[in-house]
Parts: sequence; structure tokens; C-alpha cells
Amino acid sequence: MKRGSSSQEVKRLNRNRVFRYINSKEMTSIQDTANALKMSVPTALQMVNELKSLGLAEEIGEFQSTGGRKAKAIATVKSACYAIGLDITRNHIGIVLTDLSQKVLHHMRIRKAYKNESSYYTEVMEILADFLKEHHLPEKKIIGMGIAVPAIVDSNNNFISFSHALNIRNLTMDKYLLNSPYPYVILNDANAAAMTEYINSDISSTMVYLSLSNTVGGAIVVEAGAQGESTANLWLGNNWQSGEFGHMVIHPGGKRCYCGKRGCLDAYCSAHCLSKHTNGSLEQFLHEMKQGNHNFQTIWTTYLDNLSIAVDNIRMSFDSDVILGGYVGSYMGPYIQKLRDKVAEKNIFGYTGDYVKECKFLVEASALGAAMYQIEKQVSTF
Repeated sequence: MKRGSSSQEVKRLNRNRVFRYINSKEMTSIQDTANALKMSVPTALQMVNELKSLGLAEEIGEFQSTGGRKAKAIATVKSACYAIGLDITRNHIGIVLTDLSQKVLHHMRIRKAYKNESSYYTEVMEILADFLKEHHLPEKKIIGMGIAVPAIVDSNNNFISFSHALNIRNLTMDKYLLNSPYPYVILNDANAAAMTEYINSDISSTMVYLSLSNTVGGAIVVEAGAQGESTANLWLGNNWQSGEFGHMVIHPGGKRCYCGKRGCLDAYCSAHCLSKHTNGSLEQFLHEMKQGNHNFQTIWTTYLDNLSIAVDNIRMSFDSDVILGGYVGSYMGPYIQKLRDKVAEKNIFGYTGDYVKECKFLVEASALGAAMYQIEKQVSTF
């Protein structure tokens, strides 16, 4: 690499670090930025001025004086770009809009049965266009779209190798989305949701996300960045198949899983194991269970027993926090301590079960994570 280009790359990386730090704050100062990133004040000032010239940062006021000149308050321009997130499931479509804040600005969920047909994707794009028009979004600021699906995905090639939930095998999404108005990427839904949970948590090491939806899946986050620079670094495996916890056998020779094996976690802890008793409504099952339905209470206790086996296996494998997400995870709050107690009984190292946590994002976590993927991709170029 030429000396000039090397110097330019170092400069870009410093600018990117400054942007990420400022973007992680509601507002900050040049001095605080320099201190946090261990760089000189002149260097931090130069980077901020460059970000301002790019329309990515701005002065939004002054801090209270501590005896000297008032420090300028600096913030990123959150509306500099936007990204769209879609979550495609068997029966619904979720849509999320975010910007550099990586927060949900607008969202919607509509019931729509999946069809592996071009007409389905045409309708999805029409629904998306109406959604964006409703919120008066300038199209030139939309940098891309992330699409979360319950599938084994090669995101580099937007290729779905298998999805039991959607009944898909070996599908290149360009077949349906070649004329998409926005650059897009296909992501596994659990990976996308894990990205959402991780970036918005205080976890700074390995994290496992266990998705308890109509199928059981998961994701593994293996590393954290420095303050203001953290990103979700997903361990995808050699074949993009990591985190398939649903096919971890917890009862050898047990119930038959859709994959053909017996005793898989999916056969015991998918949301369907509960909702099948109330015509597909998980919320109704939990409501009746809470109201004293003895049969449902027994089913729920057995569900937690099976889940505790899986969580203990994951803890033994990764020695990490385990976040429970998906449909069941979003209802787990009132029951998390009961699960922790069951897990603690199995832990040979004598820990409590405090490492088991319910998800923070109860609405459109996968769609937000898919949108955040595009935001992160854009931010890395700043």
C-alpha cells in the first residue's frame, strides 16, 4: 500500500471511531470525545469538522460552564440516512424504519401468509412503498433494506438454502427482488434479532440468543468493541449454520422433530408446543395458564423443564449470557426467575441462573436488526 493511501485509511478509521463515539451519545464535547478515544484534542476537532462537512455531525448548543469557556455540544445528524427492515414469517410481515439512532422510528405488522411466488414479493414491495409514503420519507436518504427470514441464509449471496417455516429450499432472492428499488441483504431472523439485543445491551463479551418462535433457532455473538464502537460480531459457522439450537437433542429417542431426528429441542420448546392448545394463540395459552388452567400450568412447567436443559447445555458450551427471544421470549419476563432456579439446579459450578435473561425488544426485533445491518454497513464507510 502506498504511504499516502495508508495515511488516508488511518485518517478514515479515526474519523469512523469519532463518529461511532459521538453517535453513541445524545451529545458530547470535543474534549470528552478526545479523552474517551485517547486521541489529541486537535485530532478530535479535525475529525468532527470533517464529519460536519459531510453532513454527519452538528453543533446543537453549549454545555454549562465549569469556570472557563463553554464547550460546544456535538451530536450526529441521525436523519442523515435511513434503512428499512423487513421480517418475513409464515403468517406475517413486519416493517421497521430506522436511522443513525438505530432505534425504531416507525413500524407496522400485518397478517399475510407467505407464498414462494413473485406475486407475494410484488405485494410486499407495494405495502412497503405505502408505508414509506405515509411517513414522508425522502427516498434519496434510504441506503438499503435488510430482510429477516426464518432460514439458513448465505447473506453474501442472498441465498436461502433451507427454511422449514417458509417451505423454501435453494432460493436465490434475486429471482424475486432483482428490481428492488433499494440495495438489500437477506439475514437469518435470529441473527438479526441478536444484533438488536446485543447493540442495545450492556453485554461486552460473548452472548447467545435463543429464539423461541414457531421454530427454535439462535445466534452467537462472539466479541464486543470498545466504548462507542461496539458491533454485533456474529459467529456464522463454516456453512452459515451456527446457532441451530433447535436441533440440539435434549431427549435421545424422544419426540420426532420435523428434521427427522428424535428428541430435538424444537420438538419440546417451539412456541407451537404451547399455542397448539389454544388454536395458535400463545397469548391465549399464557392467559389461561395464569388464570388457573391446571392442565396448561402442567404443560408450562414441563416446557420450562425442557428449556432449562437446553439453556444449561448452552451455558456449558459458551459460558455466556443467554438471551431468550422470539415469541415465547417476549412473554418470559414474569417467569424468568422460575427458569433461572431450574437452570441453577443443573449448573455444576454453583452459579445462580442470573445469566439467563429475557429479550428487551418485544416488537420487531428481527426487522430492526435487519435494518441495523444496513446502517452498520453504511457507518463503516464514514
